[in-house]
Amino acid sequence: MKLLVAALDSELTAFPAELDGFDRLVTGPGKLKAAYGLTRALDAADYDEVLVVGTAGAIDPELDAAVYDISAAIQHDVVDLDGIVGRHISLPERVSVGREGVTIATGDQFVDGADAVDVVRSLGAGLVDMETYAFVWVAQQFGVPIRVLRAVSDRAQDDAITDWRETVAACSAQLRDVVRAEYGV
Repeated sequence: MKLLVAALDSELTAFPAELDGFDRLVTGPGKLKAAYGLTRALDAADYDEVLVVGTAGAIDPELDAAVYDISAAIQHDVVDLDGIVGRHISLPERVSVGREGVTIATGDQFVDGADAVDVVRSLGAGLVDMETYAFVWVAQQFGVPIRVLRAVSDRAQDDAITDWRETVAACSAQLRDVVRAEYGV
């Protein structure tokens, strides 16, 4: 059995309520809710794989509005004791999933301005979201393989999202197509 995870119900609108071979988990947005929700789920049952789907902002101008596999996650909203952005005082600077793909920067603040994008880009990320680092770190603590698929919802710039409902529905449909093609369900 696999676990299909999203932060928001709206990110799963294109998915059926029941997907053969998958349990479903919606955690809520942000790192704390992501960590709490996934920890509870992995503590309660054994899974062969965690499959995370959801949206992300593109901060690399080379990335089109598409679905991307995530290779690694960093945190853009932490600072270590020496004042270095992107380094936590007790967590790894980078968590990898063992797949080819894009590095994503996770943080609990919405990145929507050119200055914020510049700071996050300097850390080596192409996408930005609010949960991936937590999902990957928790899955690693349980020794469960994890795959993260993120659909680009916006360019993470000023006025990035004009109609969130329409945008997230389109992203959900893209994610559903990838899951159908690659998992056969």
